[in-house]
Amino acid sequence: MPVANESRIPTHESRIPPAKDPARISGMFDAIAGRYDFLNHLLSAGLDKEWRKRAIAELHLTGRETVLDLCTGTADLAIAAIGAQQRARRVIGVDFAQAMLKIGKTKIGPGIDLIRGDATCIPLKDATVDAVTVGFGIRNVEHTGEACRETVRVLRPGGTLVILEFSLPRSTALKRFYLWYFREILPRIGRLVSRHPSAYTYLPQSVEAFPSPAQFSQQLRAAGFGTVRAVPLTFGVVYLFVAVKDAAR
Repeated sequence: MPVANESRIPTHESRIPPAKDPARISGMFDAIAGRYDFLNHLLSAGLDKEWRKRAIAELHLTGRETVLDLCTGTADLAIAAIGAQQRARRVIGVDFAQAMLKIGKTKIGPGIDLIRGDATCIPLKDATVDAVTVGFGIRNVEHTGEACRETVRVLRPGGTLVILEFSLPRSTALKRFYLWYFREILPRIGRLVSRHPSAYTYLPQSVEAFPSPAQFSQQLRAAGFGTVRAVPLTFGVVYLFVAVKDAAR
């Protein structure tokens, strides 16, 4: 998969960002927890599984690693890390939405622990994990820079952070169609299935308000990562960020 040329990545449209105070966001995810997995698979046409598999492959796991899955939700990415052919020894999933964790606990097996916590104050000691994963959750964090710095803190020197996050397609024609679907169709399907009045209106708003791949890559560097790559997946609908902590830190 080619690495994105940041000079060619278009900036996102200027739109008013949605409120992201932790109580509001955790309450919203708690409210849709029961239908969250089904909607993920439906609205991504099943591609979410392939995106997670691609992210875990970037970690080159050997069976000895401890992985932190931040914003773990219902633990799909944590499960991918422990169940892959190249698997982690242990995965710790952290999320602040209690109902999401409750569902995650019904899905996990040995080797995964789920705990409630905040991405901006990770309940782990310094330099205690070999890798950190975040699947479609970083844009929901109110203070993204703090979360990025926290991942640097808990990673061992040379450790890797992989983040999957939605973005906007690079092609003008595809971007126009995608925005129509994102703003008009997806919220209606989300409301119908989740029975939540605003969660799937928040989704496109949060994606459009999130920094462009180039801008977010710079945030990761500012947080203390030495090497950062932004890899477009599925025509740029999703980006995979791969950031490595300097071995000397």
